[in-house]
Amino acid sequence: MSKYINPYTDFGFKKLFGEEGNKDLLIDFLNQLLPTHHQIETLTFRNNENSSEFAFERKAVFDIHCHAQNGERFIVEMQKAKVNYFKDRSLFYTTFPIREQAKRGEAWDFRLTPVYMIAILDFLYDEEAEKQKFLRSVALKDQDGEIFYDKLHFKFIQMPLFNKGENELKTHFDKWIYFLKNLDSFNDIPLILKEPIFEKAFHEAEIAAMTAPQFEQYQESLMSYIEIREVINTAIQSAENDGRKKEKYNIAKEMKKDGEPLDKIMRYTGLSEKEINGL
Repeated sequence: MSKYINPYTDFGFKKLFGEEGNKDLLIDFLNQLLPTHHQIETLTFRNNENSSEFAFERKAVFDIHCHAQNGERFIVEMQKAKVNYFKDRSLFYTTFPIREQAKRGEAWDFRLTPVYMIAILDFLYDEEAEKQKFLRSVALKDQDGEIFYDKLHFKFIQMPLFNKGENELKTHFDKWIYFLKNLDSFNDIPLILKEPIFEKAFHEAEIAAMTAPQFEQYQESLMSYIEIREVINTAIQSAENDGRKKEKYNIAKEMKKDGEPLDKIMRYTGLSEKEINGL
């Protein structure tokens, strides 16, 4: 049994970042990702689960209404998800806080507050290895690479691409990512994370401190997370197996064209006589 919660579970994610008493954790984490003029001073949550529209889709998405230190308001959409069409969904989710700014029953000049989509992902959405980035910051730009619209931003964090060890952590952001990625494998607080903000995060994440109902909720959330991971891993393994088998079929076809004997084709490809004859 782990000492600390798995932060990728719905329960663990919300325990750290979705409770009123832990707003300081969320503010500290988000301020590592946001620009200077949008450093958060205060924030409030909007409960998406009570929203009737697409509520089943948005259980792991927080609408966070923020006040910057300069007084400006803006909105952060924060999500953790393992889904198909991830980029499409991320764009779709940002339409909610955009549309909800419309003022009904009065004249409105269409002025919008900025929206940030921040996603912490324990999977890779970039399929091509050479194009993979741990942190991808996206904004609307024109053909010359200049910002066209500065009120819609995306921050995608692909956690599997973060491989720094404790002695390689250089920034406060590095420490947060190291904490999140390794939380459920820690037995004690690492020396480098012995700062008040992380000590509080470890305290909040301690399984032994949970009430009985909380522990039951966490176990259900953990089982759901494990089941989803198994489905994804099975799908990946199946795709890999299909790819390897297709490659073997192609090799067998070429060998047949070259007049190679059946036993040699079977030996080189591992295919059966029936499979080879059926090509």
